[in-house]
Amino acid sequence: MFRLVQCQDLIRIPPERFGEPFKDIAYERLKTRYEGIVTEDLGYIILVTDMEVESIGKIIPGDGATYHRATFTLLTFYPEIQEIVEGELVETEDFGAFVRIGPIDALLHVSQIMDDFISYDDRQAVLLGRETRRRLTQGDLVRARITAVSLSKGGASGKIGLTCRQPFLGKLDWIAEDVQKTKGTPPESKEEG
Repeated sequence: MFRLVQCQDLIRIPPERFGEPFKDIAYERLKTRYEGIVTEDLGYIILVTDMEVESIGKIIPGDGATYHRATFTLLTFYPEIQEIVEGELVETEDFGAFVRIGPIDALLHVSQIMDDFISYDDRQAVLLGRETRRRLTQGDLVRARITAVSLSKGGASGKIGLTCRQPFLGKLDWIAEDVQKTKGTPPESKEEG
């Protein structure tokens, strides 16, 4: 789930940068400190936006820099267990597939793709169901449920586990076929043109 989070922090402006545009320096410092990290309470921090910085700062004895209070908004992605997500399959391996959801690739283990024995064709990078003949390959769009979330403290990593072994989850084309079957009508054919 994407969220906007209001935050406050102190920004240190070093004396060698006093002649540069004040807001540009503050924004650069906030971007460096926050963007691209993962925290347990915020999740994946994607972007710093809507920054307001007090123009009058404080000087600490022994440090020639000024410190300014900043109020800003962070755009974050915080995955929650049981959340339904959609994403693009970006890589297949013999143990499963990686699905891009938000700013991270989540693991869809081979045992969680479908109720069928799945084999992997490494030459074509395809996961294939033995009886259903359903295929998963790079570029496919997938709907899945988040089953596991592990966020590291203050780092740049985290792990997310997915499942598609529930009704109306899986490759979007499969879901459309299943919906058509329940309605008793044949699925629409896709013609290029």
